[in-house]
Amino acid sequence: MARISYEAAYPGIDFLPRSRNWWAWLKGSPAECIHLDNHAEFVATVLPDTLYLRGKRAPRRDPARPEVTLCRACLRDTFTSEIAEYPGRVIAFEPDPEILTQYFFVAEADFEAAGLSPEVTAAIDKRLAQDLSRCIRCSQGPTWLWFSREQVASLDETERIGEAAGEPLCSEHGARKLWETFAGISEANLFYMNLPYGEGGAYVWI
Repeated sequence: MARISYEAAYPGIDFLPRSRNWWAWLKGSPAECIHLDNHAEFVATVLPDTLYLRGKRAPRRDPARPEVTLCRACLRDTFTSEIAEYPGRVIAFEPDPEILTQYFFVAEADFEAAGLSPEVTAAIDKRLAQDLSRCIRCSQGPTWLWFSREQVASLDETERIGEAAGEPLCSEHGARKLWETFAGISEANLFYMNLPYGEGGAYVWI
């Protein structure tokens, strides 16, 4: 597997020097954006190109960008454009901020290996195949279907996944909806987040 430097992977981020020194390297700690030098209410550890399958890292891009820990602003500024440019279908579930620890994308082909139950897989597959009219915020064709917690509180609600209306959004407004949701969370520590890959899938949370 090829390697890519922090500078090449994240040219717009200033990292804390102490998170890039030999001791951090020896501990295997991710680089941290400079804003984490002070208290940050929203912190996210991101492996943009990596999925976890049965507890093991499974890179979905070569070279895979290294793990980083970012504040909310750096997370938004670094990845908004990339998420908005993703051409595939996305089923996205609004997380519960009280218990949120991970928010990650799983491509349809990886549902089973990532641990989604057959019932959840079938329900999400159904929605991925659904024809959507247009983005509710503009006239563009939608590629995202966003479910609020009021519509689908958890992945256990398979009937709701199959039946709830959701919010059809184009990729640009889908990405914007994600950041609006994160902006509304007063405090969070995400231990894992990645970016969309493949031809389509779901953003889920635990």
